[in-house]
Formats: sequence, C-alpha cells, structure tokens
Amino acid sequence: MHPTFASAIERLHPSFEALLAMEPCRPRKVPSSITQAGIYLLSEGSQHMYVGRSNRIRKRLGNHCRIGATYKMAAFAFRLARLETGQLKASYKPAGSRAELMEDPKFRTAFEKAKDRIRQMDVRYVSEPDPVRQALLEVYVAIALRTPHNDFDTH
Repeated sequence: MHPTFASAIERLHPSFEALLAMEPCRPRKVPSSITQAGIYLLSEGSQHMYVGRSNRIRKRLGNHCRIGATYKMAAFAFRLARLETGQLKASYKPAGSRAELMEDPKFRTAFEKAKDRIRQMDVRYVSEPDPVRQALLEVYVAIALRTPHNDFDTH
C-alpha cells in the first residue's frame, strides 16, 4: 500500500469511531444541527444496513424515506423493494425499467413498505466536507461494518 494512501486510511478511523459512538436517532428526527456534508449510517438494531454520503445529509435522509419520495429519490428503498419482490435485475430499456416496476402494484407496495422500514431505522452521521475523504470514508465504513446493501458496482 502506498504510504500516502495508508496514512489517508488511518486518518479516517477516528471518524469511523465517532460515527459508531454517536447516539442514533431516526431519519425523520435528525437534529437541526446536523452536519451538512459527511456520511450517514442506517441500522436496524445492531445490524448495520447501509452507509451513504451526501453534501446535504438531512435532505438525503428525507429522500430515502419521505412518504412522497419517488423511486428516483429513494434508491435504498428501491433496492429493498427489489429484494422483497425478487426483481433483482436492472434494466436500462423501457421493459423492466424502474418506472415500469413502479407501475406494478406488488412492487409499489414493497417500495412504500421499504420507505416506512427506513423511517424506523437508526441513523448515525459524521461530518466530512472533503469529497475525496467522504468517498473513502463511505467505502471504509461499508467494508468495516459489512453493510449488506451497499453496492459499489458501476452500472
């Protein structure tokens, strides 16, 4: 490992520890003092589910679970709905597209339930304004906690 890269990773660990030490809250009950830019962790009890990053964490959390959030806004809920319905394969054609899946009542119901599920999750967050460190911290936390719903694949 390149010394510069190794030292960058080592400098992320205090943020990782601060994230885990934070008293969790609910996505729709985050304090008004929430940091703007950083990463957030969604968990169900001791099971860490998903880590994300944003330059507007409060808004992003709302997008994950707001009642009126669309499939374009609530990517994590959409992923959970895919798992629930077995519709795992992404399509970039009109047939099987996200928009078409949302027309399916069974999928639509699963999507709405997923948003509700996310509203019940614990959220923790930590500030990280630097975009490169933010990206590295997101990957670091996802790997360290083995979050099952993070996907760093290119599409």
